[in-house]
Amino acid sequence: MRKPLHEQAVVITGASSGIGRQTALEFARRGASLTLAARNDAALRALAEEIRHNGGKAQVVVTDVAEWDQVDRLAREAVAKYGRVDTWVNNAGVSVYAHFEDLSIEEIDRVIQVDLMGQIYGAKAILPHMRKQGSGTIINVGSMVSKRSVPLQSIYSAAKHAVKGFTDALRIELEHERAGIQVTLILPGSINTPFFSNARSKMGYKAAPPNPVYQPEAVAEAIVHAAEHPLRDVFIGFAAKAADLIERVSPDLGDQLQLAGGYGFESQKSGEPDNGRDNLLGPVAGPGRTHGEHAGHASSWYTRVFELNPGLKYAAAGLAAVGTVGLVAALARRTARPSLPLPSLDGHGNGYGRALASGIDSGLRTIGVKS
Repeated sequence: MRKPLHEQAVVITGASSGIGRQTALEFARRGASLTLAARNDAALRALAEEIRHNGGKAQVVVTDVAEWDQVDRLAREAVAKYGRVDTWVNNAGVSVYAHFEDLSIEEIDRVIQVDLMGQIYGAKAILPHMRKQGSGTIINVGSMVSKRSVPLQSIYSAAKHAVKGFTDALRIELEHERAGIQVTLILPGSINTPFFSNARSKMGYKAAPPNPVYQPEAVAEAIVHAAEHPLRDVFIGFAAKAADLIERVSPDLGDQLQLAGGYGFESQKSGEPDNGRDNLLGPVAGPGRTHGEHAGHASSWYTRVFELNPGLKYAAAGLAAVGTVGLVAALARRTARPSLPLPSLDGHGNGYGRALASGIDSGLRTIGVKS
């Protein structure tokens, strides 16, 4: 049985913006005591002040998760402040949008160190403390690309695949030992955060999230829920789950969706020229922001109903299968007539995510369900 949130001490990495920032605000609203970690000291302090102003508890520990010594210090300072850590959220992440051959060794190493080793370091640092407590929850933020790799993000895809592998292995070890420590993997689809404007881009344009896009509130809701309720993994958005199912059933289909008309490439370009500013090697100056520059759904009906209720997951898999059938049928029609664009929810036909979502929508309509 997990502690209620108002009794929990929570650590969040990557808390200065995006998913991490929104998650911190939601935990604080529910009464948790927070340790906020990221590289941007000013943004963290502004967030902590906002939380305290609203009656919450928060301390700041400036941390680069790519450095083991700093992550180990983060764990020790969190325990020293609150006496324990009930939930640890490994959320920090960076990316470089580029063809693999255009990446430098420094860029490759940095993405792996932050996105993979940062999560491994987090678990390594907090596990001894959770073992002493006999309880705790580690929440690793993966991605839809933990299941389905995408072009122009080869190293990010590799790191997030590895995060899933690490998370699954750690979970089994702890369950085998009956350690009382839950390990959850969060798998967001496209989320409207500053991640895209802050990512390094070698495409000539700023990065953009393929549709359908969700707001960070949808991810924060799932993370906070997992802190109280044991969950194995949670997909954010129906398209993310459908992409997983396609990968299981027909990886070639997933490839073809991204290759058709170059949609897997073009859907990740914003059309706005890149300004050369990024957070790969250091934080972007200025206050932290929760939201990016893209419209999106504030929540996911699918995630809320099915992913956060394990007993309904079989039904969720059935719905995802329906979406896959619709998508396969749509792709087959366009394979026979290649001059036709892939389907799109917004009528423009530009993007792998839109093609996927349209297939899901088409499949759902065949059984009279609204997505």
